[in-house]
Amino acid sequence: MEEKESKPTEKKPIKRGRTPKRSEGLGDTIERITTATGIKAVVDAFADATGIDCGCDARKEKLNKLFRYKKPECLTKEEYEFLGTIVGKGIIKAEQQKVVNTIYNRIFNDKVQPTSCGSCLKARIVELTTVYNAYGN
Repeated sequence: MEEKESKPTEKKPIKRGRTPKRSEGLGDTIERITTATGIKAVVDAFADATGIDCGCDARKEKLNKLFRYKKPECLTKEEYEFLGTIVGKGIIKAEQQKVVNTIYNRIFNDKVQPTSCGSCLKARIVELTTVYNAYGN
């Protein structure tokens, strides 16, 4: 009997899915859920069979605009300089709080109002400080 020469086993590369892009808003999140559960495939098959557009893309875009996740815009030079005067300070004045809210609303596309809640204001300042520090002081 001939003995077969044993060959080292070849490892096949592990196939990994591409990293999905980060959700911009609620529409992207809903699309991910419907894709994972198979609902999207059924809706797409129905749309292909009937020729009727389900409106999913338009709905997704609308939901992304209405319920956008916090993805900050860039600070202007003036905003950056202002934040430099309050970052690390313990107390800010009422006029400064108005400016903090204006900057917060613009860069996070939000609609926060002035507040007397110290922890709410602190949370906003922490988020703005994170953005401020991203510029590398």
